[in-house]
Amino acid sequence: MAFDIEMIQARYSKMDAAISAARKIVGRPLTLTEKILYSHLWDGNPKQAFERGKDYVDFAPDRVAMQDATAQMALLQFMQAGRKKVAVPSTVHCDHLITAKEESGVDLKFAVNENKEVYDFLSSVTNKYGIGFWKPGAGIIHQVVLENYAFPGGMMIGTDSHTVNAGGLGMVAIGVGGADACDVMAGLAWELKWPKAIGIKLTGKLNGWTSAKDVILKVAGILTVKGGTGAIVEYFGPGAESLSCTGKGTICNMGAEIGATTSTFAYDASMERYLRSTNRADVADLANKYKEHLTADKEVYADPSKYFDQVIEIDLNTLEPYVNGPFTPDLATPISKLKEEAEKNGWPLKVEVGLIGSCTNSSYEDISRAASLAKQVAAKGLKTKAEFTITPGSELVRFTIERDGFIDTFHKIGAKVFSNACGPCIGMWSRVGAEKKEKNTIVHSFNRNFQSRQDGNPNTYAFVASPELTTALAIAGTLAFNPLTDTLVNEKGETVKLDAPTGEELPSKGFAVEDAGFVAPAADGSGVQVIVDPASTRLQLLAPFLAWDGKDLKGLKLLIKAKGKCTTDHISMAGPWLKFRGHLDNISNNLLIGATNFFNGKINEVKNQLTGNFEPVPQTQRAYKAAGVGSIVVGDENYGEGSSREHAAMEPRHLGVRAVLVKSFARIHETNLKKQGMLALTFANKEDYDKIQEDDSIDINGLTSFAEGKPLTLSLNHKDGSKEEITVNHTYNSQQIDWFKAGAALNLMKA
Repeated sequence: MAFDIEMIQARYSKMDAAISAARKIVGRPLTLTEKILYSHLWDGNPKQAFERGKDYVDFAPDRVAMQDATAQMALLQFMQAGRKKVAVPSTVHCDHLITAKEESGVDLKFAVNENKEVYDFLSSVTNKYGIGFWKPGAGIIHQVVLENYAFPGGMMIGTDSHTVNAGGLGMVAIGVGGADACDVMAGLAWELKWPKAIGIKLTGKLNGWTSAKDVILKVAGILTVKGGTGAIVEYFGPGAESLSCTGKGTICNMGAEIGATTSTFAYDASMERYLRSTNRADVADLANKYKEHLTADKEVYADPSKYFDQVIEIDLNTLEPYVNGPFTPDLATPISKLKEEAEKNGWPLKVEVGLIGSCTNSSYEDISRAASLAKQVAAKGLKTKAEFTITPGSELVRFTIERDGFIDTFHKIGAKVFSNACGPCIGMWSRVGAEKKEKNTIVHSFNRNFQSRQDGNPNTYAFVASPELTTALAIAGTLAFNPLTDTLVNEKGETVKLDAPTGEELPSKGFAVEDAGFVAPAADGSGVQVIVDPASTRLQLLAPFLAWDGKDLKGLKLLIKAKGKCTTDHISMAGPWLKFRGHLDNISNNLLIGATNFFNGKINEVKNQLTGNFEPVPQTQRAYKAAGVGSIVVGDENYGEGSSREHAAMEPRHLGVRAVLVKSFARIHETNLKKQGMLALTFANKEDYDKIQEDDSIDINGLTSFAEGKPLTLSLNHKDGSKEEITVNHTYNSQQIDWFKAGAALNLMKA
């Protein structure tokens, strides 16, 4: 029996009228994405057609999902909203705060003790407000959502950029900041700019060493980390139907790495199989009843160029395994070219560690295919050359793969099995020797490989591959190995070749679990007390941000002009900083400590204009705040790429940064800045980035007539007395301008 089956039934019952009205208004057949969007309008059935990439639209999502690191701030904000209970089904998943070090049992026990205050807070606040709670060790949010909550044709938002994973079950699932989640939980509309549409047609069928991961690794190479910005990617074609449901989830998961709003697939037999295997036959029966609404109109897939803004076609028959990286998930190299590229670019050939699992690749199918390779180590007389780790995605998967002998297989090749949590993928990896900052290579089946992300070492060259290829490269111990063509020499001196991986889409004996880790909330939480110790270093009740004073901003100091890639990891690091995600002032001590200063090429060293000294970014900004001086951050392309973490917007707001000016924004980060009352601005002329000087004092003019579609003017007052004016753009609509004027969106909710 599925969770919230009545909600799902109610949603499906509304689809026919909504989609029929939309088709009539738009005047043409509809994509699956359009069907889901038009059937989730806040105002009910559509009354107008919306323009892609232009119109802001209010939606009514079906549910909200939050992971423990971001849930803290989201729920601290929700506590200010004055609501007695969440308005839509919502859940919290404790997956981010568990450090991978020894092995699952030891690491989980340590995490439960270390994070007791935070877990107690999350347990009590979810109990009070009617929110489902998944305990530490239950699994990674996106895997647990796919197993329990995702349903075809639904709309979900989640406080994590990889919420998009649920597209594998035919949802429009979108990563957001905590303020957006707070709105929806409080019963308010959720706003999104109507997305553009990218169609990816898959033909053929995967074979041999290729996997679903290779589809998205190739797509990332085509579209780059910002090619999907402002768009929803819809996969279709016979190749899409041939993929497993969890394989579809893998592809959608890494859609976050191309900047896409989300990705999705039409409902098909693989989704039905997955729903039934995860004890949701009732959802499968409903989906079968409404299946015409859970795919695009037939004309769309027959002639996709008429209905999508961009169409890409990939033949799975000829697809080659890919390895992406280092330092960015869109640097795509087919395995046949990897040795050549590694040698040409000076990438360390020796693979030190292979890591499989994470929310991207921890399905039963993924693990079983990797295990088929691990079995060959003993069978062929080999020895694994690199360290090897496994991170199961959920207790359901972990229990099942233990029952089926896969964990024992991995242990026999010396592997460590970490907790059912994010672990190394998000930097929660206590890797021995990482502090030495030595140049080295790791290969993993995760989604992101930004500099320093996994182990804190900026000299770790991290490469993204499928679990199968990761396992093979760990066995060989070198990037120079191509398992499709190359052989290995075993312990007896014999030449052997790895057989292509094999595995099961779903466990033939069915899934099994003793304790999945779910705790239902109290039916009436009015008597539950949520206590936050004023002296806590982990949790801090929020104070409202101040409203705009009605004047143009004058004399802003340049805090930093960031050079090159500046992701949310650079703006607000994860890893050991995760422990402060519920304490805004303490977490603000990591503000921009990973960004590179354009003027000196150094990380976390900027000029304090008040003293003339070079100091860490947070220290400099706190000095400006203490002096009552506002500041501005300047950045490059796709600023704020990566995680949905709203701390990257709340920290500068808390410390007194007034505006962020960049060449271009990643979608979620731009929205988060707006929600927190910040000015998110872009250069009208990108070359003006070069005009910003280290000692500039900057004025933002035109705010007294701040209006939708009307640019602002910046005055750059240089140290030598000269002055330049540049034009900057923004994407604020009237509601978002009200957020700025009120000091934050949350301030309006409470008004």
